Amino acid sequence: IVLADEVNRATPRTQSALLEAMGEGQVTVEGTTRTLDRPFFVVATQNPAEFHGTYPLPESQLDRFVLAAEMGPPTDAEAMEVLARREHGDPIADLAAVIDVREVIELQEACLRVVAAPAIRTYIVALMQAIRARPDVLLPASMRAGVYLQRAAQAWALFEGRDFVLPDDVKLLAAPVLAHRLGMKGRGNAADMLGEVVSALPIPPLRQH
Repeated sequence: IVLADEVNRATPRTQSALLEAMGEGQVTVEGTTRTLDRPFFVVATQNPAEFHGTYPLPESQLDRFVLAAEMGPPTDAEAMEVLARREHGDPIADLAAVIDVREVIELQEACLRVVAAPAIRTYIVALMQAIRARPDVLLPASMRAGVYLQRAAQAWALFEGRDFVLPDDVKLLAAPVLAHRLGMKGRGNAADMLGEVVSALPIPPLRQH
């Protein structure tokens, strides 16, 4: 697990190295290429683009992240909990593992066994086409985005205790999976646009077994 804190403060050269690891599952150091072990994934934070000393992430790197979430300020209750946890020390010092490497790999493999019916795939393709047809979208989502949306929906279904994907899973995850990949014209907001598209798109019927 790589935590890239404030990743958009990294130089383009450093970002390029991270892209190799994310895209190809390997790193090259002084001409020597090393394959990364499974599981491997990256969690990154970034500052707003208007902050000084930031380098916008290229579209190719943004496209490698499955999900993106905007973290707002904590609620009063959350802030109180943070203060309480740090009253007598650093809570990180007492962290303990809740899952091991083998279990992570088993969960990843279990996600792949969750069924995405043809109607779900049709729904995802229709969603991607509807986004592409929007006049306010400058850079539409790639095919990789559709694959990640299906994969995220499979994972969500698994966590919900199901072995099949529902259209609601796709609707729920559309903005977290797609918004950061889209280029909008002017001051267009990708998340708002996706909300409009998802609301207008007919939900396909699923065949009952």
